Amino acid sequence: MAAKALHICGTGSGVGKSVIVTALCRIFLQDGFRTAPFKAQNMALNSFVTKDGREIGRAQAAQAQACKIEPSADMNPILIKPTTDTGAQIILRGKPIGNMNAIDYVSYKKKAWKTVLNSFRYLSGVYELIVIEGAGSPAEVNLKSHDIVNMKMAQAAGAPVVLVGDIDKGGVFAWVVGTLELLTKEERKRIKGIIINKFRGDKRLLAGGIKFLEKKTGIRVLGIIPFFKDIRIQEEDSVSLDQMKSTNSNGRSMLKVDIVYLPHISNFTDFDALKLEGDVRLNYVRYPEDLDGSDIIVIPGSKNTISDLSYLKRSGIANKILTLMRQDTSCVLIGICGGFQMLGEEILDLKWVESSSGKVEGLGLLPLKTTFSARKKLSQVEAKDIRTGLYVFGYEIHHGKTEQKSSCKAVFKILKRGNKLINKTDGAQSADGRIWGAYIHGIFDSDEFRRDFLNRIRAKKGWEPIASKVQFDNDREFDKLARIVRENIDMDYLYRNVLKIKKV
Repeated sequence: MAAKALHICGTGSGVGKSVIVTALCRIFLQDGFRTAPFKAQNMALNSFVTKDGREIGRAQAAQAQACKIEPSADMNPILIKPTTDTGAQIILRGKPIGNMNAIDYVSYKKKAWKTVLNSFRYLSGVYELIVIEGAGSPAEVNLKSHDIVNMKMAQAAGAPVVLVGDIDKGGVFAWVVGTLELLTKEERKRIKGIIINKFRGDKRLLAGGIKFLEKKTGIRVLGIIPFFKDIRIQEEDSVSLDQMKSTNSNGRSMLKVDIVYLPHISNFTDFDALKLEGDVRLNYVRYPEDLDGSDIIVIPGSKNTISDLSYLKRSGIANKILTLMRQDTSCVLIGICGGFQMLGEEILDLKWVESSSGKVEGLGLLPLKTTFSARKKLSQVEAKDIRTGLYVFGYEIHHGKTEQKSSCKAVFKILKRGNKLINKTDGAQSADGRIWGAYIHGIFDSDEFRRDFLNRIRAKKGWEPIASKVQFDNDREFDKLARIVRENIDMDYLYRNVLKIKKV
């Protein structure tokens, strides 16, 4: 029997669709349904590598984890990773098929739509409930004719739609009504509920607005989700970093950790676990002066390494980093993936994978040469920190191959790549260990490694080590999220009148 499906659309981008889908995935699992997430097309630089070496949106990986199932490429059959303002790498069922501009991709969608339907049908045959996430707004008049992720997907899945609006941005009632007005009559019939998200204050103050909205639209408001700050669910897009402030200020000796905010920053969730540590003040920095007083500087992953390297040089951040590394002997510099490549002496892009530059000079801090190839390395890995013997778990996702131009120490020993046992090294470090980089994403999610790394820096500063018991536990956060959403929407109405499921 084919699965039931529920489609979550939004009045716009950033209204909380991903979080609502994640919450419902966990709620349906708790209620006894075999559940899976699905997003036909996702545009994001924050991605995840599945066990079989395929790349999907990070949000769908988190949603699968909320369902306690293994993430798969069928949950996000199309991933778009912007490389410029008008171009992007297109990833189909987890594998890159090339770069396209917007016009070319519109033409390609007809072919990609078949893959989307095949992926959905496969999931529908395995699970009982599919929670589908839309993208942006279903009422973008310039996109509707070729949109495959919102109402067209809902129609193909035979799914009722719940519309999510963000009241924190202001104008939610006009946003909801306007969205519905721009849909066709048949599309409006498919909208079976409304969720007001990110509300601050007393819900009684919304009573008049809710009454107006239900009378105006004829659609039930299923619930009002309060604004929350104490649930750590990984964000999908770097737009969330625009409001990022320094975290943690508890009076103890704090380590200033500065992540360089690259224009094409990717996989910024690499640093979520650091924010949990009570002695870390983590910042995303855009200007050279923001690096003053840094204890740890991180150059993160990038979808366009050459362009972002040029940005570092043009903005003055590169010179600031070089000055700090010469003058401040306690400052540590780390490069992850694209950031690792930037630390080297040169980057070759002879096949125009990212640009037509051919060859560019890196920061020259490590004796490395990186050569881009069309083939993309995608794999989960298990590795060991060579210095301490502590284990880390993460994933590789890159085009470049990095070689040492002169001998320097590696950082990690990779023990397992995918399902294959291996004995390879990853990364490179300076003689004093203050500058290092590696390709492995997610290393700071490993609790022992993260705490040991921070304590080594504390020791250099003459500070006492901290025996932290912080654990990066996504499962606990999923339960907290499910609880707050369950308590604030009418789940009985959702089951009975929207999904038309008789809950046992």
